[in-house]
Amino acid sequence: MNEFKADIELIRRRAMEKIEDGAVTASYTADRERVCAVLNEVLATETVCVLRYKHHYFMAKGVHAPGVEEEFLEHANEEQAHADMVAKRICELGGTPNLDPEGLATRSHAQYGTGGTLQEMIKEDLIAERIAIGTYSEIIRWLGNDDPTTRRMIEEILATEEEHADDMASLLARVK
Repeated sequence: MNEFKADIELIRRRAMEKIEDGAVTASYTADRERVCAVLNEVLATETVCVLRYKHHYFMAKGVHAPGVEEEFLEHANEEQAHADMVAKRICELGGTPNLDPEGLATRSHAQYGTGGTLQEMIKEDLIAERIAIGTYSEIIRWLGNDDPTTRRMIEEILATEEEHADDMASLLARVK
């Protein structure tokens, strides 16, 4: 195995250059503008998911609603935490989080949905989670090693989305 060796003097010189770039150094190889654009799509997706889960939380009715509504609220809170992480990362990369309600639904990968029955609500949430899993997996592959910090953040969010999908699949089986 090769011994780890870094040119500390070069790293120090580079750190002093462009200090206004904050966390983004010369070793960052991704297209920051494009990464921020993709992260704004993720931000829109997470925000739409918060709103959908909140709507479902308030609208859940029926014999199976107790327990299911709590799951909706828990997921809404976790999706909000994801949105906050993504917005913070966009700022770290020098971008601007786009939380403008105008166009939010078109920037989102998932749809809002207002399911009329508890079963329809759970299906909408499960579909949205599966969309997030698919698109976030693609983002992880696309980022590769060009932006490991953003990749790890999306991997963390992806793990939670997979848990959410599993929860929704279990709830769907329970209410059928």
